Amino acid sequence: MKVIIEKDYERLSKVAANIVKDEIEKKPNLILGLATGSTPEGMYKELIRMHKEEGLDFSQVTTFNLDEYVGIDKDHPNSYHYFMKNIFFDHINIDPNNTFIPDGTAENPEEYCKEYDKLIEDKGGIDLQILGIGENGHIAFNEPDEYLNLNTSIVKLTESTIQANSRFFDSLDQVPKTAITMGIGSIMKAKKIILLANGKKKAKAIRELLKQDKLTTQLPASMLLLHPDVTVIIDEEAYEG
Repeated sequence: MKVIIEKDYERLSKVAANIVKDEIEKKPNLILGLATGSTPEGMYKELIRMHKEEGLDFSQVTTFNLDEYVGIDKDHPNSYHYFMKNIFFDHINIDPNNTFIPDGTAENPEEYCKEYDKLIEDKGGIDLQILGIGENGHIAFNEPDEYLNLNTSIVKLTESTIQANSRFFDSLDQVPKTAITMGIGSIMKAKKIILLANGKKKAKAIRELLKQDKLTTQLPASMLLLHPDVTVIIDEEAYEG
């Protein structure tokens, strides 16, 4: 596991964007795994700048997002579909037909989860996966628990995650309690992984991850210790707390 500590969020975002850029330039038809939330926003903004000012080409890139809330329509302003479209996809030259985000309103969720994993496999697997980390150490929506799911599945969100996500909603009652998410096994199949974290709120999870010499389902991010190509990019606040 490689660790890069940057001075601030802006530098963190630029370093992450440069890695994505390098991978796209090496393989124009890159299969890119994406995350939502506030942490990767700076990286997306820098990639948009690279597209507009430096000609970074997304026309052959295919993307798969990690997760989506269950029961929220794609057009809902708090859906991850809406987030990705407005924050990133609408500002680059990616083919909308090559962007895939889990469908939280699928009629047969269990069957849909299998289809999502199969689609990733059929496309050749994820070349580069972007991850954030939750304050409780979750990656995607794989929450601390006695067991962790290997494959894409429907999961219950913990109270701490619901509380953290409530800042995006008008009230706590509106925050979805379940989500569809890539499983740990799905994530670990990516050829290369970048994990991003910034700010004091992520310091505890990062500290636990970096000092881990054991795997524990109570810190889902610890599973990344088994992966051969993980780069953790954090700012000084996330490192020092």
